[in-house]
Amino acid sequence: MINNRYDFVILFDVENGNPNGDPDAGNSPRSDAETGHGFVTDVCLKRKIRNYIDLIKNNEQGYKILIKPDRALNEKFTEAYEVNGLKTKEKGKNTDDVKKARDYICKNYFDVRLFGAVMSTGDDPCGIVRGPVQINFAKSISPINIQDITITRQAKTTKERKEKKGETEMGKKSVVPYALYRAEGYISAAQAKVTDMSDDDVELLWKAILNMFEEDHSAARGKMCTRKLYIFKHESVLGNAPSHELFDSICINKKEDVIVPRKFSDYEIKLNENMPEGVELICR
Repeated sequence: MINNRYDFVILFDVENGNPNGDPDAGNSPRSDAETGHGFVTDVCLKRKIRNYIDLIKNNEQGYKILIKPDRALNEKFTEAYEVNGLKTKEKGKNTDDVKKARDYICKNYFDVRLFGAVMSTGDDPCGIVRGPVQINFAKSISPINIQDITITRQAKTTKERKEKKGETEMGKKSVVPYALYRAEGYISAAQAKVTDMSDDDVELLWKAILNMFEEDHSAARGKMCTRKLYIFKHESVLGNAPSHELFDSICINKKEDVIVPRKFSDYEIKLNENMPEGVELICR
């Protein structure tokens, strides 16, 4: 298990794409109605991390992904009971059995070791695990300009639709010309004791964050990539400085001569490298 608390900042950008569509707004890029800043949910970022780990580890023992659409979750919980021989009549009600099943899930599923999970459903509950890794919503540095691009569709799904709509019909695609997003996260060494998250798991998380967009390209998301990863490593388990003070040491502003930012170099990053005692800044 880990013995250091971590805080971290992720900078990523999008060019001519939709980084995270909002189903309540016709899948348009998510934005703050009052400020116009764009945002990407924590769920979206965790999904990309999960997908990357699933791709490079390919269901390897100890690196399976629980939250994925392969099998029902309750089937995976039942597997934890069967493997550990927990087949008593009090199955699911015995706290020792639930703990054994929970530990089995944490040992075998990478995303549970990191993000935790609610596993109290079905006849074979495995408890509730609060993950040591937490990520906030990502927010764009500047207000975003959402553009609705009209597109045409030629291939029809049915003969009736082709006869009714003709050879082509119009559609819409919402994109952000450019935006730089900032997300902040935390790793609690104290919570990591519950899931037995290791230093190797931490390194794998950094690798996933740096590469989470590289195997996730699509026409809808445009050009997305992780630009910077700033890691604040504490010497102690509970930390040596408040996270908000560390986050404030990274200031990102649009350059004075730039009117509308359209690339990463249009922003200036000011970094205060004078860290509090017991905190190491790692830039990747």
